[in-house]
Amino acid sequence: MTRLVRQSLTAYAAPLTETVAECPEPRGSEVLVRISRCGVCHSDVHLQDGYFLLGPDRKLDVTKERTLPFTLGHEIAGTIAAAGPDAADAAIGREVAVFPWIGCGTCPACRHGDENICAAPRHLGITVDGGYATHVLVPHPRYLIEHAPLPAGLAGAFMCSGLTAYSALRRLGERAERGPVLLVGLGGVGMMGLALARALFSHAPIVADIDPAKREAALAAGAAAAYDPADKEARRALLKATGGVYAACDFVGSDSSLAFAAGALAKGGKVVVTGLIGGTYTTAIAMFPLKAIAIEGTMTGTLAEAREMMALARGGHVPPVPIVERPLAAAQASLDGLRNGRVVGRVVLTP
Repeated sequence: MTRLVRQSLTAYAAPLTETVAECPEPRGSEVLVRISRCGVCHSDVHLQDGYFLLGPDRKLDVTKERTLPFTLGHEIAGTIAAAGPDAADAAIGREVAVFPWIGCGTCPACRHGDENICAAPRHLGITVDGGYATHVLVPHPRYLIEHAPLPAGLAGAFMCSGLTAYSALRRLGERAERGPVLLVGLGGVGMMGLALARALFSHAPIVADIDPAKREAALAAGAAAAYDPADKEARRALLKATGGVYAACDFVGSDSSLAFAAGALAKGGKVVVTGLIGGTYTTAIAMFPLKAIAIEGTMTGTLAEAREMMALARGGHVPPVPIVERPLAAAQASLDGLRNGRVVGRVVLTP
């Protein structure tokens, strides 16, 4: 019997532990994927801690959403190892990226194609076991996307950081062609956003991050300009240089990052928020009609968007982002690096 080796969450706010079990046998339309790469996402840090910050002294408890031990990891790529009798076209040995944002299939969101915001989700690595392991069970082959010629590590990272950035950028609509978009936060999602913005839009994006090393990396990757949002003069300088931006993405999701992004908007501008760092944001309600601005949230992306994005990337239109590969046993060290802000680009585990 094939062994399933995992780096498991056995207690919240505690280090991951290696566990070993028998591999599940795929039934019906299920597909067993032998994992070759799994990205480490900042949301995994929040899940390990057991909460998301909502503001001063307020936390969203997520400890009741999964049974321990639990396997984190949702940026998965691998090879089809086995398939149930109803898993049509799941050819053994095919290399695939795994779309993890799987819904119930019956609610209004799922029927509309928005499985990523399903009210009763089966998201891999979030509510059901994910990719910090040697194998993962996927309920249907429609969630498997061929990624060649892209390397597996990059393909897996596209399933969350890439997809989140792609969906956020798409929500900017035609505003993104009025001038350069502003990308706030240059972690894994932000660097993906930079690469995708260069592929999608005619203007090179402007970026903002408090880390000088990340700003330098973004400039080297094609950003038009880089600002330090902690600098009190940064917003004024950005407004002077641009007259205000019409489109911005906040990949941090803190009170200060959203304040910087919204404060940089021109009349008619829009901010899309994907980050989950936490905090609260307030502004005068009158500013919404007076400046005709919009602030919108988005969570990951749809299966259709994932296929669109992968087609774009497979066509060679998306510059690669920095990828650091580490063994599966380094999962905890990688989470700690993200928690402490010591990661540039994306860390990918190699089970």
